[in-house]
Formats: sequence, C-alpha cells, structure tokens
Amino acid sequence: MPTAHINAESTDFAPAVLMPGDPKRAQRIAEQLLDSPKKVTDVRGMLGFTGTYQGQPLSVMGSGMGQPSIGIYANELYKFFGVQRIIRVGTCGGISADVHVGDIVLAAGAHTDSNFNQARIPGIYFSAIASANLLIAAAAAHTNETPLHIGTIVSRDHFYASTPGQNEGLADYGVLGVEMETAALYGIAAQYHTEALTVLTVSDHLFDDTYEMTASERESTFQGALKLAVAAALV
Repeated sequence: MPTAHINAESTDFAPAVLMPGDPKRAQRIAEQLLDSPKKVTDVRGMLGFTGTYQGQPLSVMGSGMGQPSIGIYANELYKFFGVQRIIRVGTCGGISADVHVGDIVLAAGAHTDSNFNQARIPGIYFSAIASANLLIAAAAAHTNETPLHIGTIVSRDHFYASTPGQNEGLADYGVLGVEMETAALYGIAAQYHTEALTVLTVSDHLFDDTYEMTASERESTFQGALKLAVAAALV
C-alpha cells in the first residue's frame, strides 16, 4: 500500500534503488539506464521509477537534501516496499588534499555533526558504515579513467555553517569529503538489516577553489560514479 510519502504499491520497487538527491536527476538516470521505466511515485515531486537494466529489475528515486529527507524515503523503502539495497549517488565537496574535483569517492563510513543516529543504542556512538559487499562490488567496477578514493566522509546538517577549524581537523584525520545524507542512510540500513552504499563525485573543494565544475561538466563526470553505483546495485 502507498505510504504518506511514496504513492506506490508494495511490489512497485525493485530490490535495489539508485538514489540521487535531485528528483529530476532520478528521472534522467531512469530514462538513460532503464528499459521501459515506469514512474511509480511522485508525492511532493519526489520522483521514483522502476524498470530493468540488462534484464535485472532496478529502481531510481530522489531523496531530497539532508538527513531528515533521505531518512523518510529510506525508512519507507526498506520497511514497506521490500527494498534491500539503496545506493546513494550524488556529489560532495572535497576536504582531503588527496581528492580533486571530478574524482570519485566511495564512502566506507560517514562521520556526522547530526543527532540522527545518536538515539539508536543508548550509551553508544553508532558507527555509520557502508555494506562491505556493495563497497567491494563498486570498487571492482572501477576503471582508470577517473581517480577513485575509498574512505570516510562527513555528513553535515548545515550546508553553509561550520565550526571554525572543523574542516581542517577533518582533513587532518583523512576525511575525503562532505555531503549531507550518508550517515542517516547507513544508520537506517543497519536498523533494517539491509544494505547501503554512497558513491560520490567531487564537485568542488573546500580548500582549493581554483577549479569548480560547470553544470554540464558535473553531469558528464557523474557518469563514472553512476557506473560504480549500478555495479553495487546489481551485486
């Protein structure tokens, strides 16, 4: 049955869902990748599609921005629609000096300044980590066209605000990049004993503003990350 935020039937989603933040990007991915994509949800403009890719069922759905937003959709997909794997595919700002604009990041784990996961296990600081088999599958699909980094990222609640010196501290600890969703996604996947992975394209860099991708470059570079996300989805 439809939920408050997804107006699909219980069998409308494939076991694996690719999840960009932008619902319009979800539509473009569905039209690009899927055979006979069918729109299965559009509540509040958050578009979701299901079709097949190389004969296997696959869904694509937007998440919106931030941990509360992806938290709503991931919860409902895992709990009510039989989804087993969600692969977030999006962008991040680079933090590590080893990361450059256009590189691909596989988020093995996600630090956060959010309280989203704090109440999960009283007295425990929950570790938000990727599903190992999805991480391995995505890494194995990588070719040498675009540099790949595997490590930790940070999921922030605030896009514009940060504590002075915090980003420098994260860089000192080898954090690769910053975005706004992954820690919540990994926590929810653990809650439901399901799987999740985040695959990111570095769209800008917090400590190096010499180059930022244009909108068209961002779309074309995004294809390398999408290939790894599909490999993880169909593992």
